[in-house]
Amino acid sequence: MNPKVDFYFDKSEKWQKELKQLRAIALDCGLTEELKWGCPCYTLQKSNVVLIHEFKEYCAYLFFKGVLLNDTNGILIQQTENVQSARQIRFTNVREIVEMKDILKTYIYEAIAVEEAGLKVTLKKTAEFNVPEEFQKKLDKMPALKKAFEALTPGRQRAYLFHFSQPKQSKTREARVEKYTKQILNGKGLDDE
Repeated sequence: MNPKVDFYFDKSEKWQKELKQLRAIALDCGLTEELKWGCPCYTLQKSNVVLIHEFKEYCAYLFFKGVLLNDTNGILIQQTENVQSARQIRFTNVREIVEMKDILKTYIYEAIAVEEAGLKVTLKKTAEFNVPEEFQKKLDKMPALKKAFEALTPGRQRAYLFHFSQPKQSKTREARVEKYTKQILNGKGLDDE
């Protein structure tokens, strides 16, 4: 147990028993406990294997390379359609965690084996993502915007493409493109200050 992580388990009002159970299982698998992104993260030789996090409706294990695991029990969840690699196992009470302890350890050990084997997830390239028509028109009209967008990291490019694609109405997509044009020209990501 890493004392720097203790606060996470103590602060939870709704999921304290569940989180402590998940912690015990992860530690029992021989992983190193660290604090990353404000959450308990369990690593193998500095490689992220599984993370514990909580939400209003559930708490979860998040397997960083979950897409590579054999989901023999059909319990891995892709949070959104845009998540390419990570998969969650969600919990709503401590009883189900206790009952699934052996299954959860099997998933963790498989995730460890994935790391030990050096397996990588093949992520889609930014070019494979749909560019909303409204954004494409703006890129075609403004070569400086196109150049600035192409200079962004692939993750920042994808974040913009997802954000611009989400609204159903063209008018809303257009408004989003307008709102973030200056930010892209300044070389900043969607959430950068």
